[in-house]
This record gives sequence, C-alpha cells and structure tokens, in this order.
Amino acid sequence: MAEIRNPNQQGGGGGGQDSKTILMFTALFIVILFGMQYFREKKAPQPTPAQHQQSETAKNAQQPTAPAPSTKAESPTSQKAVATQPKPVPQASDVVAKTQSTTVVENELYRITLSNRGAQVTSWVLKKYADDHGKPLDLVNQKAAAKYGYPLSLYTYDEGMRGKLSSALYVPSATGDLNAPASLSFEYSEGGLTVHKTFSFDSTYVIRAKVTVTQNGAPVKALLSWPAGFGDQVALPDYATSNSAIHTSQSGKDDETSYKKISSGNTLHGPFDWAGVSDLYFAAIFLPDKPEDASLVTLHNTIDIPKNLQHPDPAQVDHASVLGAAIGTSNSGPLSVRMFVGPKDLDVLRSIHAVSGPSLEHVVNFGWFSVIAKPLFLAMRFLYEHVVANWGWSILLLTLVINLAMLPTRFQMMKSSVKMQRIQPKMDAIKAKYAKYKATDPRKRDQQKEMFDLQKSEGVNMFGGCLPMLISYPLLYAFYEVLENVIELRHAHWLWLSDLSAPDPLYLLPVFVIVSMFLMQYMTPSPGMDPKQQKIMAFAMPAVFGFMMLHYGAGLSLYWAGSNFISVGQQYVINRTKMGRELRELAIKRAARKKAKGSVVQARR
Repeated sequence: MAEIRNPNQQGGGGGGQDSKTILMFTALFIVILFGMQYFREKKAPQPTPAQHQQSETAKNAQQPTAPAPSTKAESPTSQKAVATQPKPVPQASDVVAKTQSTTVVENELYRITLSNRGAQVTSWVLKKYADDHGKPLDLVNQKAAAKYGYPLSLYTYDEGMRGKLSSALYVPSATGDLNAPASLSFEYSEGGLTVHKTFSFDSTYVIRAKVTVTQNGAPVKALLSWPAGFGDQVALPDYATSNSAIHTSQSGKDDETSYKKISSGNTLHGPFDWAGVSDLYFAAIFLPDKPEDASLVTLHNTIDIPKNLQHPDPAQVDHASVLGAAIGTSNSGPLSVRMFVGPKDLDVLRSIHAVSGPSLEHVVNFGWFSVIAKPLFLAMRFLYEHVVANWGWSILLLTLVINLAMLPTRFQMMKSSVKMQRIQPKMDAIKAKYAKYKATDPRKRDQQKEMFDLQKSEGVNMFGGCLPMLISYPLLYAFYEVLENVIELRHAHWLWLSDLSAPDPLYLLPVFVIVSMFLMQYMTPSPGMDPKQQKIMAFAMPAVFGFMMLHYGAGLSLYWAGSNFISVGQQYVINRTKMGRELRELAIKRAARKKAKGSVVQARR
C-alpha cells in the first residue's frame, strides 16, 4: 500500500500523461510530509529585549486594566525574597500561616503535593506514566513554574496582587498525607485582602476547585491557572511541537490554537464548555460550572533550555515557548470549576463531560483525516487488546490487514495498465499523425479527442491506475496522525526499540524503508516510462523518504517499511499471473520498438 508509484505508466499518449499524474501525486505527498517536519517553526518568534520592554511600557501606560503577561512568580520553596520585604503589622483579623508546610493528596492515579505558600501545586505526579528516565512523571514543569507560576496559583490583572497571592503563606485545613476522596482548604487574609481556596479530590483525574478573593470586602477577579507547560517537555521539540496548543469548546464547537498563534495575557470570553492547555500527550483542561459566565486568559512565555541536555552550556541555549491558561468568571464573583489534569487517552477523555454535555475527546487532534485516523487507531488498539499485547506487532498486523484489503486495487491497477499497453501502438500512430503541428495549433485538440475516443472505445481509463495512490496516501497520512498523537505509543517497546513514538536510534527502520521502496520500484513493471523519471523513482525517491523517516516516530517507519515489504510480496505473485506475464511481454515489445525507432533516427542523422 505504501508504494509511491503505480505500474500504469506509459511512454506516449495517455501513458505520458499518466506518468506526469503519478509524479504530481508523489511530489504533492513529499511537500506535505516535508512541510510537517521542516516548515513548522522550531521556535516561536521572540521580540528583542528592547522591543519587549517598549511594548510592555506602552501597554501599561495605555491599558492599565488590561491583562499583563505572566511575570516571574516566587518558588514556593524560596523565602529569601519574602524575608527582605517589610512585613505589615498583623491585625487581629489577619489569617496568615507562620511557617511553610506541604500537603500530599494521593489516589491510584496521581500524587499531588501542595504548598501553603501560594496555596498551589509544587508536584503533580502521574503514577501510571514515566519520564524519559523511567521515574514517575511529574506534570509540573519545574523550571517554567519557578519562573512563571505553579499550577492552581491565581492569576490577576494586577501584577502586584498576583505576586502577593503566589507568595503568601495560607493556612491549610490539613497537612501531611491525605488519601482521596478528600477536600483541602486554604485561607489567607491580610491588609484587607482575603482569599479562600478549596480543592476536592476523588478517584479520577478530575479535581474540583472553588476560589473567592475579596479586597476590603469587594470581590476581586482572580483566575485559577495552569501557568507554564508540562513536565514531559524537556528538549526543544517537546516545546515546539504543533501539539502545544490552547483548546476550547464553545457551544459544542471545538477549537485548537497552536502555540505560534497564542499571545500572553489575552482574554477570551465564553461561553466555554471547557478550555485549557495541552502538549503532545498531556492536558490541563478547565470545566467551569457556569460555561456562559466563563472567561479564559492565554499565557505564552519563554524559557531557556540547553541545546545539549547531557552537557549543558549556558552559552548554547534554545528559547522554548511554554503555554499556560487561566480560567475565571466574566464578573468578579466566586469561581467554581472542575479541572482535568492527565493523559490524552481517548477512553479517559470520553468519560469526562462538561456541564453542558460535550466530552473532552477532541482534545486529541487527528487532523484533517480524523475520519480515517480514528478508526485506524481503534482497529490497532483492538489488535493490541485481543491478538498480541505489543504495539509494534499490532502496527504490523494492521498493516497486513490493510494491504490485503487493498489487493483488489492492485489487480485493477495492473488490468488498467495491460489495456493501455494493448492500445499503445494506436496511440503512437495518432501522435505521429499530429506530430507536425505545434502545441499551440488548434488541430492539436483533434489529437486529444482522437486519443480520448480510442481509450473510451477500448474501455481504458487513463486514471484507473491512480486509485491505489488516492487511497494509500490518505491512509499513510492518517497513520502518521495516529502514530504521532496517541499516548499509547509513548515509551512502547518493540524488539530493539524502547519508544515507538521516538525516531529509531539505530536508524535501522529508515534503512528498511529505503530498501523496501527500492525493491518495490524494481518489482513493479513500468512499461514505456521515461528513463529519467524511472531513475528518479527507483533511486532518488527511496532516499528522500528514508531520510525523512529519520525525524519521525519509529512507529511510522515500522508501518511504512512493513507495508512496502508486503507489497513486494504481493507484486511478486502478481507478476507471475497471466496478466502479469502479458504486461511484461507487452513492455518488452514496446521497448524493442522504441529501440528500433531510435536506431533508424540515428542512422538518418
């Protein structure tokens, strides 16, 4: 199924037209794949420090009440900055903790550590997922959080208040360890500023939060936030992936906005069934109790990460974008919201619904070909659950099933090619008849009409051989979307591969792709095809596609190489059928006629 050309390619007349058609399909597909890999930005455009400072000054001067970009928030574990600030004189009504403390809430899915400094999360460990070192995955991006704020911190349009809310010592209702289901409250009151934060935990990935903030008794608009990225983002590609996005669902209509289009501090007004932020495999999505009254602030900041993670060099760094989001109410009243923090697993997301009904299923984005990609994934998962408990073998089994289903189109392609070869002498005669006329001569249209009438009378469809490509290319792209997006392939093992979602570290699969594509070109008859085109197809194309596979997940290379090798086997059998032998004989005769004609022309010269 993964071959990049078809056998229905002729040298003249309709055949030449068909060769151009197949090359056009191939070129289009290369452009699509190269575009996905090379034309996406490796890093978001960043303003220069001078520009950034000028824009911030202008914004503060012209729009004092507008949302400001996230600023550096204090780490809950750092107390130096607080110690140097003059402390207000305590009042009898003040509620401030004397010391810093932590509370750990745990169920079978997560282990969440909350600090009373800022009443925010310092660690959100998912027990069923591991990081690249095999340790339980912490979804808090520690480097980004220390700079821009920790999960469940409060975002306000007043930077001074925002910093105070994130550094204050709240009084918790409990410390130590709590087992879900459980509730945990934090209270803080000082200088007329009063905050109540209550979090409820159950056995799922969803928590509930209620927040009230007042200043001298008047309500303050404060939004609950997930400020800065995820803990599985380590290298630049983890941040720069197009899957880092803001997701929203408004009145049942889902939308995804890439990190390249996100500005920091921008307020989006609802209604929102749900809204939040995600990277390739994990998400933090808010589900407000009152969708019609919800508003969202998008957060887009940058951090510096070393280009070489093993040997960090301060002089060699990349600028990586980190996305965040904050949910609040359109007015300044209390906030009540549920929040999903966990894996982008289809079954998990389907089980979580907004108040108004829609689930979180569309947080997983399969792109344009989702109508094909989703069934492919479900079929692959069925094979994994019921046939072989390994994702690599499941990919190969599904590849075999697809190729067997595509086998009739291969026979149709051969049949179309045989018919075209049978009438090729007549097609050449028509071309010779009109050879003396220029391409701009109106009589050339008579040539095209005669050729078309001949094909029609003989029952030949010049585009019949393109059917396999019209099917295989969307399948390949859909498979790409599946293998690049589903969390099930993250850290999935197969033979020498430890992660099917990452490129093959030994480069064996890209080599298999090159070899299998070359064999496919060699095994598939190409009667009358232009020698230059044939050379490009036989050598250049496998090299190009093999090089591209160096940068994609091993699961995609496994599918493509497996599909090509299966196609080689199918073509070997087809070539030995009566139809295959006839096509070969016709090709030999046509080549002989061309050679003889070339010799006559050379002799005349």
